[in-house]
Amino acid sequence: QVQLVESGGGLVQAGGSLKLSCAASGRILSWDTIAWFRQAPGKERQFVASINWSLSSTGYAVSVKGRFTISGDNAQNTVYLQMNSLKPEDTAVYYCAVRRPDGQYIAWGQGTQVTVSS
Repeated sequence: QVQLVESGGGLVQAGGSLKLSCAASGRILSWDTIAWFRQAPGKERQFVASINWSLSSTGYAVSVKGRFTISGDNAQNTVYLQMNSLKPEDTAVYYCAVRRPDGQYIAWGQGTQVTVSS
């Protein structure tokens, strides 16, 4: 059973940076994908970025491309989301999740709040 714990959220001014961490425990397979999502109040959860567990392929939402970078450390069983040039519209609860190749999400973290002030 996979468990995920996010950390690193906080309050930052527009233009600032934060680095989120997603620590995983349990069995993650090399063909699994770790994804970051976010959900702002009153809005649907949206995809932010993803990386496969072999760390060879990444993907980004258009809204964060060029500002956010996803990376991972297999030895630490951790995936990171470096967020630069933050905007107020990046304010949301950020979640990480594990997706199997069949598209099924098998685990979600509890989320970490990111607030960007203008």
